[in-house]
Amino acid sequence: FTEAFEIVVRHAKNYTNAMFKNNYPSLTPQAFEFVGEFFTDVSLYILGSDINVDDMVNELFDSLFPVIYTQLMNPSLPESALDINECLRGARRDLKVFGNFPKLIMTQVSKSLQVTRIFLQALNLGIEVINTTDHLKFSKDCGRMLTRMWYCSYCQGLMMVKPCGGYCNVVMQGCMAGVVEIDKYWREYILSLEELVNGMYRIYDMENILLGLFSTIHDSIQYIQKNGGKLTATIGKLCAHSQQRQYRSAYYPEDLFIDKKVLKVAHVEHEETLSSRRRELIQKLKSFISFYSALPGYICSHSPVAENDTLCWNGQELVERYSQKAARNGMKNQFNLHELKMKGPEPVVSQIIDKLKHINQLLRTMSVPKGKALDKNLDEEGFESGDCGDDEDECIGGSGDGVTKVKNQLRFLAELAYDLDVDEAPGSKQHVNQKDNEVTISHSLGNAHSPLKLLTSMAASVVCFFFLVH
Repeated sequence: FTEAFEIVVRHAKNYTNAMFKNNYPSLTPQAFEFVGEFFTDVSLYILGSDINVDDMVNELFDSLFPVIYTQLMNPSLPESALDINECLRGARRDLKVFGNFPKLIMTQVSKSLQVTRIFLQALNLGIEVINTTDHLKFSKDCGRMLTRMWYCSYCQGLMMVKPCGGYCNVVMQGCMAGVVEIDKYWREYILSLEELVNGMYRIYDMENILLGLFSTIHDSIQYIQKNGGKLTATIGKLCAHSQQRQYRSAYYPEDLFIDKKVLKVAHVEHEETLSSRRRELIQKLKSFISFYSALPGYICSHSPVAENDTLCWNGQELVERYSQKAARNGMKNQFNLHELKMKGPEPVVSQIIDKLKHINQLLRTMSVPKGKALDKNLDEEGFESGDCGDDEDECIGGSGDGVTKVKNQLRFLAELAYDLDVDEAPGSKQHVNQKDNEVTISHSLGNAHSPLKLLTSMAASVVCFFFLVH
């Protein structure tokens, strides 16, 4: 998922660069640089860097305004007046030259990125839990019990007799009692992660927000143009350069800046988004919600034991039917096997439990409003509920004033019609090879299933261990 989120950030940057290239070509050399720096900070924030989202957005607009003012609003500004950049950066906030758009972007980006970062942290911890439990070592007591279960029947000449299924369950419950202790916190982890994912839509969906960001930035520039006359006069007085240049209105016909070419995303029959990938991951994780508690039984069911508990080895002799009941609830239950000493969980298991407790608490505190509460929250923040719904097939972006809309979220199996890079010259084009693009994206999104593969790998490894033992 980390690589998948990076794909979204890269394409969001490309959308924004393309907006500047198509609508404001005179701004592109510097705008590309500022946009690139902004989305680099976005990527770093998602990965856990200590960056303030409000500072990111402020820096973007602080950097853009001097360029917009000198290149777009006042292209005839004398060279001697170009030292007013610092004044323009300060005036940007004091005069709110972009209106409420910077605050709107701060709210949207902050909420969506915060949830995304928590989601990635939770996934990484889940992978750590799987990897750690995959390499746990069994105690000497467990080794002795396994030897008795698999081999002691040979000493009595019972070469073809299998261990009783119930006896196997007792032994495995004891050997894996520490691991089973993880079950409670693992269940809570999956359910908390599901709740977080269910709330990741609209303003809390990074894919939805970032891919529509270019439209909001375009609207903010149009806001400056429509208020250009008054703004230019005020800036002239504030920065003391009104006498050095001829007054020039900032309002221009929209057709002067809008390139009628549109950005299109190719349609495919089976479209996939990050949202659908997240839901798919949660559904598969839920099928493993009882993995740790069911692991002892799973191992025995995949081992050569007498499942009907008749004519089998009970650890001491051949019996017609095994009647010993295995304890099923981890370390807190007592086993009727004196050889197996019940100890507290291994230190590494205790560490895993502590980490799961921490991430579960973090997921609980990361509450995402739902339903009417979400609508009220969006209205208060200035996010129009009519812009996009919780259905991933609805639009993203706000304005309809000439800027290209991108319907739906980014389709990971679609070939983009363009792929600008921040370091490219404004007029250059980069053609995307569809096969290479699909291979790269498929590899990136394949990581979404890594926790599941690790779960399966863990079970297979444990089973193989016991086969090797006997």
